[in-house]
Amino acid sequence: MTRLHQRKGNPFTEGSRELFDLAGQGRIDLFFLGGAQLDGEANINLVRAEGHRFPGSFGSAFMYFTCRTILFREEHSRRVLVPKVEFISAPGWSAPDVQRRGGPVALVTGKALFAWQKEKCRFRLESVHPGHSADEVRENTGFDYDAERVAETPAPSAEELALLRSSVAERLASDYPEFVRRVWG
Repeated sequence: MTRLHQRKGNPFTEGSRELFDLAGQGRIDLFFLGGAQLDGEANINLVRAEGHRFPGSFGSAFMYFTCRTILFREEHSRRVLVPKVEFISAPGWSAPDVQRRGGPVALVTGKALFAWQKEKCRFRLESVHPGHSADEVRENTGFDYDAERVAETPAPSAEELALLRSSVAERLASDYPEFVRRVWG
């Protein structure tokens, strides 16, 4: 597991150049990417929204084209999950004649899990997290999506929880101490 912009967990000595080189070679298994806005075509906005300017999209479009990508955003609201992003930092899909090894796989929010349907260029609601409902997800999502058999997101197993609370928490604590304290105490 590589965590960019952190002293520990980042094996790169030459910064992002090495990361982009590995991605270009197809040697990155999975990439996680969030955005200020996400739309139903899996487009990401990392530049500006509602008059606010953000840090930008350095490398995100390249990584999105070369790596299978899980989109994530804790906030699940119409402000973030919009009908159409105000600015496309990284496109969710490409025309069939465009070489694209990577792209979206899923979208995870604080309320639900969506799967990306490459052939339809749209999301499908897979599961709703405990404490939330499919109606609540629909009400708080600004884009349309498919929803056939929506399950409840399964709780982690005892083994998964033990792993998260031990070695994963230990590895994350030096870079994300506040997160580890909030989640695991």
